[in-house]
Amino acid sequence: MQTKTFVIVLAAAVTALSTAAQAASADHGKSLFIQKGCWECHGTQGQGAVTGPRLAPDPIPLEAISNFVRNSDGPMPPYRREILSDSDLADIYAYLQSVPQPVDPKATPLLQQWADKPK
Repeated sequence: MQTKTFVIVLAAAVTALSTAAQAASADHGKSLFIQKGCWECHGTQGQGAVTGPRLAPDPIPLEAISNFVRNSDGPMPPYRREILSDSDLADIYAYLQSVPQPVDPKATPLLQQWADKPK
């Protein structure tokens, strides 16, 4: 009985996250990323820093991020649903997905000139 209840609750949570991700707003997610302080450890574009790992571009799946954000027991405090709703988390995820890949330095003439300089 408990296993069946757990499976139903888990399925409902995954469905809620999937629904939230479909309706997510990258613009709102960017605002939340700044407002909730994510940028302080992960950089303004989720590029990572000494204090927090890279989150973007190409973030890990929403379910994995959600699980970590909700249950963190490390240096990052957990963000419960009362602090960060599922829809807000989905918006932050949409923002992380919207971060473009960095430009290849070899495709930038000025950087290429610098790289080609004798050292």
